[in-house]
Amino acid sequence: MNVLLLRFDAPLMSFGDVIVDHHNVTDRFPRLSLLTGLFGNALGYRHGDAEALEALQARIEFAARWDVAPTALVDYHTVDLGQEKMKNAGWTTRGVPEHRGGGPDAKLGTHIRYRHYWANGVMTVAMTLTGEDEPSVSTLAAALREPARPLFLGRKTCLPAAPVLRAMIEAPDVLAALQQTPPEAGAGRKVEITASACWPVQLGVELPGRVVAVYDQRDWRNQIHTGRRLRREGLLHT
Repeated sequence: MNVLLLRFDAPLMSFGDVIVDHHNVTDRFPRLSLLTGLFGNALGYRHGDAEALEALQARIEFAARWDVAPTALVDYHTVDLGQEKMKNAGWTTRGVPEHRGGGPDAKLGTHIRYRHYWANGVMTVAMTLTGEDEPSVSTLAAALREPARPLFLGRKTCLPAAPVLRAMIEAPDVLAALQQTPPEAGAGRKVEITASACWPVQLGVELPGRVVAVYDQRDWRNQIHTGRRLRREGLLHT
């Protein structure tokens, strides 16, 4: 099958997870909804293209490996929404003003957030699209080379430091593609000899690791996260 090798290399990355109170935490590995949004941006999809995004999300299969181990970083945010400059509607990238929803406290109170990131890591992701529908893997590769919109690795502040697409190769599956791909680090960064990784639950059952339940799919029509799936996590020799 055709498999795309992606390089996730950025000063900061954030993969999202279940939010707890004021903590916007991050998973150790990319989530299906993140990859769907990344590929959707490259292909020119919009948030309103729910049917296309959900179809794309359902076809993604991937394995991921940290080639350079990241450092966990927590960014403390506070903003007083009662300031005069914050009371009025703000302009969006859609070219129209947007007001905040919610009650009085949501509109005017002081908000505190802790945003969790991975700093200075490098990851290789091997991914494919199941089925024969469009977009094909080749179509997606072309879109990642020349994306319709800027790409980011989680939040909009997490801009890639290198091209996201490494190569397109032939491999039996995404885990095999990841195992046969040497790590890529860059100058002055130490490559992991035994790297933290995740891969589809039906693959690599003989490898040491554990099965983990993740909740990483998005209902794009209603803009909420939903769904449960299983993946394997463990260590891979590089």
